[in-house]
Amino acid sequence: MRKTQVAIIGAGPAGLLLGQLLHKAGIDTVILERQTADYVLGRIRAGILEQVTVDLMDEAGIGERLHAEGTVHHAIELVFQGERHPIDVAGLTGGKVVTAYGQTELTRDLMAARQAAGLPTVYEARDVSLHGFDGERPLVRYLHDGRTEELACDFIAGCDGFHGVSRAAVKDHVTEYEKVYPFGWLGVLADVPPVSPHAIVYGNSERGFSLCSMRSLTRSRYYVQCPLDDKVEDWSDQRFWDELRRRLDPDLAERIVTGPSIEKSIAPLRSFVAEPMRFGRLFLAGDAAHIVPPTGAKGLNLAASDVKYLSSALIEHYREKSATGLDHYSARALQRVWKAERFSWWLTSLMHRFPDTGAFGQRLQDAELDYLVHSRAASTALAENYVGLPL
Repeated sequence: MRKTQVAIIGAGPAGLLLGQLLHKAGIDTVILERQTADYVLGRIRAGILEQVTVDLMDEAGIGERLHAEGTVHHAIELVFQGERHPIDVAGLTGGKVVTAYGQTELTRDLMAARQAAGLPTVYEARDVSLHGFDGERPLVRYLHDGRTEELACDFIAGCDGFHGVSRAAVKDHVTEYEKVYPFGWLGVLADVPPVSPHAIVYGNSERGFSLCSMRSLTRSRYYVQCPLDDKVEDWSDQRFWDELRRRLDPDLAERIVTGPSIEKSIAPLRSFVAEPMRFGRLFLAGDAAHIVPPTGAKGLNLAASDVKYLSSALIEHYREKSATGLDHYSARALQRVWKAERFSWWLTSLMHRFPDTGAFGQRLQDAELDYLVHSRAASTALAENYVGLPL
Protein backbone atom coordinates (compact mmCIF):
# COMPACT_ATOMS: atom_id res chain seq x y z
CA MET A 1 0.00 0.00 0.00
CA ARG A 2 1.27 3.44 -0.94
CA LYS A 3 1.05 6.34 1.55
CA THR A 4 0.95 10.11 1.23
CA GLN A 5 -0.29 13.07 3.20
CA VAL A 6 -2.74 14.47 0.62
CA ALA A 7 -4.26 12.45 -2.22
CA ILE A 8 -5.34 14.76 -5.04
CA ILE A 9 -7.92 13.46 -7.49
CA GLY A 10 -7.55 15.15 -10.87
CA ALA A 11 -4.53 16.56 -12.73
CA GLY A 12 -6.20 19.64 -14.15
CA PRO A 13 -5.10 23.13 -13.13
CA ALA A 14 -6.74 22.93 -9.68
CA GLY A 15 -5.14 19.62 -8.72
CA LEU A 16 -1.73 20.51 -10.14
CA LEU A 17 -1.68 23.96 -8.53
CA LEU A 18 -2.69 22.51 -5.17
CA GLY A 19 0.05 19.90 -5.47
CA GLN A 20 2.66 22.54 -6.28
CA LEU A 21 1.69 24.84 -3.40
CA LEU A 22 1.73 21.94 -0.93
CA HIS A 23 5.07 20.77 -2.28
CA LYS A 24 6.54 24.23 -1.66
CA ALA A 25 5.37 23.86 1.96
CA GLY A 26 6.94 20.40 2.33
CA ILE A 27 3.69 18.44 2.22
CA ASP A 28 3.64 15.15 0.30
CA THR A 29 1.02 14.61 -2.39
CA VAL A 30 0.09 12.02 -4.99
CA ILE A 31 -2.11 13.07 -7.92
CA LEU A 32 -4.39 10.53 -9.60
CA GLU A 33 -5.73 11.35 -13.07
CA ARG A 34 -8.16 9.25 -15.11
CA GLN A 35 -6.92 10.48 -18.49
CA THR A 36 -3.51 10.59 -20.14
CA ALA A 37 -1.25 13.63 -19.82
CA ASP A 38 -1.71 14.36 -23.53
CA TYR A 39 -5.48 14.32 -23.13
CA VAL A 40 -5.32 16.77 -20.23
CA LEU A 41 -3.15 19.11 -22.28
CA GLY A 42 -5.45 18.82 -25.27
CA ARG A 43 -8.49 20.26 -23.48
CA ILE A 44 -9.35 23.75 -24.75
CA ARG A 45 -10.46 25.91 -21.84
CA ALA A 46 -10.41 29.42 -20.42
CA GLY A 47 -7.49 31.76 -20.69
CA ILE A 48 -8.28 34.93 -18.71
CA LEU A 49 -6.55 35.06 -15.32
CA GLU A 50 -7.42 37.30 -12.42
CA GLN A 51 -4.56 38.81 -10.43
CA VAL A 52 -5.33 36.32 -7.64
CA THR A 53 -4.53 33.47 -10.02
CA VAL A 54 -1.38 35.15 -11.33
CA ASP A 55 -0.22 35.72 -7.74
CA LEU A 56 -0.81 32.05 -6.93
CA MET A 57 1.30 30.97 -9.89
CA ASP A 58 4.07 33.22 -8.57
CA GLU A 59 3.65 31.78 -5.08
CA ALA A 60 3.96 28.31 -6.57
CA GLY A 61 7.20 29.39 -8.25
CA ILE A 62 6.01 28.92 -11.82
CA GLY A 63 4.93 32.35 -13.03
CA GLU A 64 7.96 33.16 -15.17
CA ARG A 65 6.56 32.09 -18.56
CA LEU A 66 3.16 33.52 -17.72
CA HIS A 67 4.69 36.97 -17.19
CA ALA A 68 6.83 36.66 -20.32
CA GLU A 69 4.12 35.45 -22.69
CA GLY A 70 0.80 36.49 -21.12
CA THR A 71 -0.95 39.61 -22.41
CA VAL A 72 -2.28 42.10 -19.89
CA HIS A 73 -5.77 43.51 -20.53
CA HIS A 74 -6.54 46.91 -19.06
CA ALA A 75 -10.06 47.18 -20.48
CA ILE A 76 -13.07 45.38 -21.85
CA GLU A 77 -15.39 46.61 -24.59
CA LEU A 78 -19.15 46.20 -24.84
CA VAL A 79 -20.86 46.25 -28.23
CA PHE A 80 -24.60 46.88 -28.41
CA GLN A 81 -26.92 48.62 -30.85
CA GLY A 82 -24.06 48.63 -33.35
CA GLU A 83 -21.69 50.72 -31.22
CA ARG A 84 -18.65 49.83 -29.10
CA HIS A 85 -18.15 51.18 -25.58
CA PRO A 86 -14.87 50.77 -23.63
CA ILE A 87 -14.81 50.02 -19.89
CA ASP A 88 -11.50 51.15 -18.36
CA VAL A 89 -11.11 48.22 -15.99
CA ALA A 90 -7.67 49.24 -14.71
CA GLY A 91 -8.65 52.86 -14.19
CA LEU A 92 -11.83 51.94 -12.32
CA THR A 93 -10.12 49.46 -9.97
CA GLY A 94 -6.95 51.31 -9.04
CA GLY A 95 -4.77 49.57 -11.61
CA LYS A 96 -6.03 45.97 -11.42
CA VAL A 97 -5.91 44.00 -14.67
CA VAL A 98 -6.51 40.52 -16.07
CA THR A 99 -3.99 38.49 -18.04
CA ALA A 100 -4.67 36.43 -21.15
CA TYR A 101 -2.77 33.14 -20.83
CA GLY A 102 -4.28 29.91 -22.12
CA GLN A 103 -5.26 27.23 -19.63
CA THR A 104 -3.33 24.74 -21.74
CA GLU A 105 -0.14 26.75 -21.19
CA LEU A 106 -0.81 27.13 -17.48
CA THR A 107 -1.37 23.38 -17.21
CA ARG A 108 1.82 22.74 -19.16
CA ASP A 109 3.78 24.91 -16.72
CA LEU A 110 2.33 23.08 -13.73
CA MET A 111 3.00 19.66 -15.25
CA ALA A 112 6.59 20.59 -16.03
CA ALA A 113 7.20 21.86 -12.49
CA ARG A 114 5.77 18.70 -10.95
CA GLN A 115 7.84 16.48 -13.22
CA ALA A 116 11.02 18.50 -12.55
CA ALA A 117 10.50 18.08 -8.80
CA GLY A 118 10.02 14.32 -9.22
CA LEU A 119 6.54 14.40 -7.69
CA PRO A 120 4.24 11.43 -8.34
CA THR A 121 1.35 11.75 -10.77
CA VAL A 122 -0.49 8.60 -11.80
CA TYR A 123 -2.12 9.03 -15.20
CA GLU A 124 -4.73 6.58 -16.50
CA ALA A 125 -5.84 5.73 -12.98
CA ARG A 126 -9.11 3.90 -13.61
CA ASP A 127 -12.06 2.99 -11.39
CA VAL A 128 -11.01 5.42 -8.65
CA SER A 129 -13.03 5.06 -5.46
CA LEU A 130 -12.80 7.00 -2.19
CA HIS A 131 -13.11 5.32 1.20
CA GLY A 132 -12.92 6.21 4.90
CA PHE A 133 -12.93 9.98 4.47
CA ASP A 134 -15.54 10.25 7.21
CA GLY A 135 -13.00 8.81 9.64
CA GLU A 136 -9.31 9.17 10.47
CA ARG A 137 -7.78 7.02 7.71
CA PRO A 138 -8.97 7.87 4.20
CA LEU A 139 -8.11 5.45 1.43
CA VAL A 140 -8.19 5.78 -2.35
CA ARG A 141 -8.46 2.64 -4.43
CA TYR A 142 -7.79 2.61 -8.17
CA LEU A 143 -6.81 0.42 -11.11
CA HIS A 144 -3.51 1.09 -12.89
CA ASP A 145 -1.65 -1.07 -15.40
CA GLY A 146 -4.12 -3.85 -14.75
CA ARG A 147 -3.50 -3.91 -10.99
CA THR A 148 -5.66 -2.68 -8.12
CA GLU A 149 -3.71 -0.16 -6.06
CA GLU A 150 -4.43 1.49 -2.71
CA LEU A 151 -3.31 4.91 -1.53
CA ALA A 152 -3.56 5.71 2.18
CA CYS A 153 -3.61 9.41 3.08
CA ASP A 154 -4.52 12.01 5.68
CA PHE A 155 -6.80 14.00 3.37
CA ILE A 156 -8.38 13.75 -0.07
CA ALA A 157 -8.72 16.77 -2.38
CA GLY A 158 -11.38 16.26 -5.04
CA CYS A 159 -10.23 18.34 -8.01
CA ASP A 160 -11.64 16.04 -10.69
CA GLY A 161 -14.28 18.22 -12.28
CA PHE A 162 -18.03 18.19 -12.73
CA HIS A 163 -18.20 14.54 -13.84
CA GLY A 164 -15.55 13.21 -11.43
CA VAL A 165 -15.82 10.64 -8.67
CA SER A 166 -15.27 13.03 -5.76
CA ARG A 167 -18.66 14.73 -5.70
CA ALA A 168 -20.30 11.48 -6.75
CA ALA A 169 -18.90 9.88 -3.59
CA VAL A 170 -20.95 12.29 -1.46
CA LYS A 171 -23.94 12.83 -3.76
CA ASP A 172 -26.40 11.88 -1.02
CA HIS A 173 -25.02 14.55 1.32
CA VAL A 174 -24.86 17.64 -0.90
CA THR A 175 -27.39 20.27 -1.80
CA GLU A 176 -27.15 21.13 -5.49
CA TYR A 177 -28.20 24.43 -7.03
CA GLU A 178 -28.39 24.59 -10.81
CA LYS A 179 -29.54 26.82 -13.64
CA VAL A 180 -29.31 25.58 -17.23
CA TYR A 181 -29.34 28.23 -19.95
CA PRO A 182 -31.42 27.75 -23.13
CA PHE A 183 -28.50 28.23 -25.54
CA GLY A 184 -24.88 27.31 -26.09
CA TRP A 185 -21.63 28.87 -27.24
CA LEU A 186 -20.06 27.94 -30.54
CA GLY A 187 -16.35 28.52 -30.04
CA VAL A 188 -13.57 28.70 -32.61
CA LEU A 189 -9.84 28.71 -31.93
CA ALA A 190 -7.68 30.04 -34.77
CA ASP A 191 -4.12 31.15 -35.37
CA VAL A 192 -5.05 34.72 -36.19
CA PRO A 193 -4.18 37.96 -34.37
CA PRO A 194 -6.86 39.17 -31.95
CA VAL A 195 -9.17 41.85 -33.24
CA SER A 196 -8.54 43.83 -30.03
CA PRO A 197 -5.17 42.91 -28.45
CA HIS A 198 -5.66 45.03 -25.33
CA ALA A 199 -9.30 44.33 -24.51
CA ILE A 200 -11.89 41.56 -24.51
CA VAL A 201 -14.97 42.38 -26.56
CA TYR A 202 -18.49 41.36 -25.48
CA GLY A 203 -21.20 41.78 -28.10
CA ASN A 204 -24.98 42.03 -27.71
CA SER A 205 -26.93 42.12 -30.96
CA GLU A 206 -30.35 41.17 -32.23
CA ARG A 207 -28.68 38.02 -33.61
CA GLY A 208 -27.32 37.05 -30.19
CA PHE A 209 -24.19 37.21 -28.08
CA SER A 210 -20.60 37.25 -29.33
CA LEU A 211 -17.19 37.31 -27.66
CA CYS A 212 -13.77 38.21 -29.01
CA SER A 213 -10.99 36.93 -26.79
CA MET A 214 -7.40 35.80 -27.25
CA ARG A 215 -4.84 33.22 -26.21
CA SER A 216 -1.79 35.12 -27.45
CA LEU A 217 -0.88 37.83 -29.95
CA THR A 218 -1.09 35.23 -32.71
CA ARG A 219 -3.93 32.99 -31.49
CA SER A 220 -7.54 34.03 -30.90
CA ARG A 221 -10.67 32.53 -29.41
CA TYR A 222 -14.06 33.69 -30.68
CA TYR A 223 -17.60 32.70 -29.71
CA VAL A 224 -21.17 33.19 -30.88
CA GLN A 225 -24.37 32.27 -29.08
CA CYS A 226 -26.22 29.43 -30.81
CA PRO A 227 -29.18 27.10 -30.22
CA LEU A 228 -28.43 24.03 -28.13
CA ASP A 229 -29.48 21.70 -30.92
CA ASP A 230 -27.01 23.17 -33.43
CA LYS A 231 -24.31 20.79 -34.70
CA VAL A 232 -20.67 21.73 -35.14
CA GLU A 233 -20.66 20.20 -38.63
CA ASP A 234 -23.37 22.68 -39.67
CA TRP A 235 -20.99 25.55 -39.01
CA SER A 236 -18.33 25.94 -41.66
CA ASP A 237 -15.50 28.34 -40.88
CA GLN A 238 -16.92 30.81 -43.40
CA ARG A 239 -20.36 30.71 -41.81
CA PHE A 240 -18.85 31.34 -38.39
CA TRP A 241 -16.75 34.34 -39.48
CA ASP A 242 -19.70 35.84 -41.35
CA GLU A 243 -21.97 35.46 -38.32
CA LEU A 244 -19.39 36.90 -35.93
CA ARG A 245 -19.01 40.01 -38.10
CA ARG A 246 -22.79 40.55 -38.13
CA ARG A 247 -22.81 40.72 -34.32
CA LEU A 248 -20.12 43.40 -33.94
CA ASP A 249 -19.89 47.09 -34.71
CA PRO A 250 -18.87 47.88 -38.32
CA ASP A 251 -15.35 49.07 -37.46
CA LEU A 252 -14.51 45.94 -35.47
CA ALA A 253 -16.12 43.64 -38.03
CA GLU A 254 -13.93 45.16 -40.73
CA ARG A 255 -10.77 44.54 -38.68
CA ILE A 256 -11.30 40.83 -37.99
CA VAL A 257 -8.59 38.63 -39.50
CA THR A 258 -9.99 35.20 -40.39
CA GLY A 259 -8.29 31.85 -40.82
CA PRO A 260 -8.91 28.10 -40.60
CA SER A 261 -10.16 26.87 -37.25
CA ILE A 262 -7.84 24.76 -35.10
CA GLU A 263 -10.68 23.68 -32.86
CA LYS A 264 -14.43 24.19 -33.04
CA SER A 265 -16.99 23.10 -30.47
CA ILE A 266 -20.38 23.89 -28.97
CA ALA A 267 -20.65 24.11 -25.20
CA PRO A 268 -23.86 24.35 -23.15
CA LEU A 269 -24.03 26.95 -20.38
CA ARG A 270 -24.96 26.24 -16.78
CA SER A 271 -24.62 27.66 -13.30
CA PHE A 272 -24.08 25.03 -10.62
CA VAL A 273 -23.06 24.92 -6.95
CA ALA A 274 -22.79 21.96 -4.58
CA GLU A 275 -22.85 22.62 -0.85
CA PRO A 276 -20.96 21.98 1.36
CA MET A 277 -17.45 21.57 -0.08
CA ARG A 278 -16.10 19.52 2.83
CA PHE A 279 -17.05 16.03 3.96
CA GLY A 280 -14.86 14.86 6.81
CA ARG A 281 -11.40 14.54 5.27
CA LEU A 282 -12.61 15.00 1.69
CA PHE A 283 -12.53 18.51 0.23
CA LEU A 284 -14.02 19.52 -3.13
CA ALA A 285 -12.36 22.22 -5.23
CA GLY A 286 -12.94 23.77 -8.64
CA ASP A 287 -15.45 22.27 -11.07
CA ALA A 288 -16.10 19.36 -8.72
CA ALA A 289 -18.03 21.84 -6.56
CA HIS A 290 -19.20 24.58 -8.91
CA ILE A 291 -19.67 25.58 -12.55
CA VAL A 292 -20.17 29.08 -13.93
CA PRO A 293 -21.13 30.10 -17.47
CA PRO A 294 -17.93 31.25 -19.20
CA THR A 295 -19.28 34.76 -19.77
CA GLY A 296 -17.37 36.24 -16.82
CA ALA A 297 -14.22 34.08 -17.19
CA LYS A 298 -14.56 32.89 -13.59
CA GLY A 299 -14.28 29.08 -13.79
CA LEU A 300 -10.49 28.69 -13.68
CA ASN A 301 -10.13 31.64 -11.32
CA LEU A 302 -12.65 30.21 -8.85
CA ALA A 303 -10.73 26.94 -8.89
CA ALA A 304 -7.58 28.89 -8.08
CA SER A 305 -9.19 30.67 -5.13
CA ASP A 306 -10.49 27.32 -3.81
CA VAL A 307 -6.93 26.01 -4.03
CA LYS A 308 -5.61 29.05 -2.15
CA TYR A 309 -8.07 28.51 0.70
CA LEU A 310 -7.48 24.76 0.81
CA SER A 311 -3.67 24.87 0.55
CA SER A 312 -3.50 27.50 3.30
CA ALA A 313 -5.75 25.38 5.52
CA LEU A 314 -3.70 22.22 4.97
CA ILE A 315 -0.42 24.05 5.58
CA GLU A 316 -1.87 25.48 8.79
CA HIS A 317 -2.91 21.98 9.85
CA TYR A 318 0.53 20.46 9.36
CA ARG A 319 2.58 23.39 10.66
CA GLU A 320 0.46 24.55 13.56
CA LYS A 321 -1.65 21.48 14.32
CA SER A 322 -4.71 23.72 13.86
CA ALA A 323 -8.00 22.67 12.27
CA THR A 324 -9.37 26.21 12.00
CA GLY A 325 -8.65 26.67 8.29
CA LEU A 326 -10.01 23.24 7.41
CA ASP A 327 -13.15 23.83 9.46
CA HIS A 328 -13.83 27.11 7.69
CA TYR A 329 -12.76 26.05 4.18
CA SER A 330 -16.22 25.35 2.79
CA ALA A 331 -17.82 28.53 4.13
CA ARG A 332 -14.95 30.74 2.95
CA ALA A 333 -14.83 29.20 -0.50
CA LEU A 334 -18.60 29.29 -1.00
CA GLN A 335 -18.79 32.95 -0.06
CA ARG A 336 -16.55 33.81 -3.01
CA VAL A 337 -18.17 31.18 -5.24
CA TRP A 338 -21.65 32.66 -4.87
CA LYS A 339 -20.42 36.17 -5.62
CA ALA A 340 -18.80 34.89 -8.82
CA GLU A 341 -21.95 32.90 -9.65
CA ARG A 342 -23.99 36.08 -9.28
CA PHE A 343 -21.66 38.07 -11.53
CA SER A 344 -21.51 35.37 -14.21
CA TRP A 345 -25.31 34.99 -14.19
CA TRP A 346 -25.79 38.77 -14.37
CA LEU A 347 -23.36 39.23 -17.27
CA THR A 348 -24.87 36.26 -19.10
CA SER A 349 -28.37 37.68 -18.63
CA LEU A 350 -27.24 41.11 -19.78
CA MET A 351 -25.42 40.11 -22.97
CA HIS A 352 -27.46 37.20 -24.39
CA ARG A 353 -30.77 37.02 -26.22
CA PHE A 354 -33.20 34.74 -24.41
CA PRO A 355 -36.06 32.98 -26.24
CA ASP A 356 -38.71 34.30 -23.82
CA THR A 357 -37.39 37.84 -23.30
CA GLY A 358 -40.05 39.57 -25.38
CA ALA A 359 -40.07 43.20 -26.48
CA PHE A 360 -40.41 44.60 -22.96
CA GLY A 361 -37.54 42.53 -21.61
CA GLN A 362 -35.36 43.51 -24.55
CA ARG A 363 -35.91 47.22 -23.94
CA LEU A 364 -34.99 46.71 -20.28
CA GLN A 365 -31.77 44.99 -21.34
CA ASP A 366 -30.97 47.88 -23.70
CA ALA A 367 -31.62 50.38 -20.91
CA GLU A 368 -29.36 48.52 -18.48
CA LEU A 369 -26.52 48.39 -21.01
CA ASP A 370 -26.89 52.11 -21.66
CA TYR A 371 -26.84 52.83 -17.93
CA LEU A 372 -23.85 50.58 -17.42
CA VAL A 373 -21.58 52.35 -19.90
CA HIS A 374 -22.63 55.86 -18.84
CA SER A 375 -22.57 55.41 -15.06
CA ARG A 376 -19.18 55.37 -13.35
CA ALA A 377 -20.68 53.56 -10.36
CA ALA A 378 -22.17 50.82 -12.55
CA SER A 379 -18.99 50.53 -14.63
CA THR A 380 -16.92 50.29 -11.44
CA ALA A 381 -19.07 47.43 -10.13
CA LEU A 382 -18.56 45.58 -13.41
CA ALA A 383 -14.81 46.23 -13.36
CA GLU A 384 -14.38 45.15 -9.72
CA ASN A 385 -16.09 41.85 -10.34
CA TYR A 386 -14.32 41.30 -13.65
CA VAL A 387 -10.78 41.62 -12.24
CA GLY A 388 -11.76 39.46 -9.29
CA LEU A 389 -13.02 40.23 -5.81
CA PRO A 390 -10.48 40.01 -2.97
CA LEU A 391 -9.89 36.71 -1.22
